[in-house]
Amino acid sequence: MPSPYTVETAKRDLWVYGRKIAERLLIVGPGGNTSARADTALVVKASGCAFEDCTEDDYIPIDPKTGEVIGSTKKPTCEVYMHIACFLKRPDANAVVHTHAPIATALAMTGQSLPPIYPDLIALVGADIPVLPYIIPAGKQLAEAVAKVIGDHNAVLLSNHGLLTVGANVREAYFRNLIVEEACKTWLAARAFGKPYVLTPEEVHAVYHLEAEDYRRALLRGDIA
Repeated sequence: MPSPYTVETAKRDLWVYGRKIAERLLIVGPGGNTSARADTALVVKASGCAFEDCTEDDYIPIDPKTGEVIGSTKKPTCEVYMHIACFLKRPDANAVVHTHAPIATALAMTGQSLPPIYPDLIALVGADIPVLPYIIPAGKQLAEAVAKVIGDHNAVLLSNHGLLTVGANVREAYFRNLIVEEACKTWLAARAFGKPYVLTPEEVHAVYHLEAEDYRRALLRGDIA
């Protein structure tokens, strides 16, 4: 599937949703990183730039095979290999959003995943979200671990590290990240009240095949104007 982005439109979308990531406190400070697949390059967040401080010029093009920067003196995110691995495994994905979403990160630290607890999570992200054990950030070991699971999933919980989501565009990847974090908050609250009900496989199947959910997925992907 061809990317909807040029380098310039990818920079714009990454900047717009980077500000939203900061506003929703999915990251605090200069951590986290995002990327988009453009027509001639991958565009990634520059290293050390806090989302709320970034300009469009802080989203820089790189060679999709080597990770080498194209036309900028800025250094790309140290997790560039993880982003490249996602795009190699997911030809249908044109964006990656990696945050340090606090409640999702806390859940991952216990080694637990998020069960299928409500329709938005199931329909827009998926009923199964893998959890990876802690791996030192920035290296090829983390990229390889993510690559093993991202082919069949839209989100990955990274123990003691954060949350990664992919999407057909930056908007979809961002909302998937936000949905997972909100679902983790709901799961935490439900467990505080008692034993939560988790949807059955039959109920999961029914949710995923609702016509209304097909429409909402198409909207997020940008298939419907």
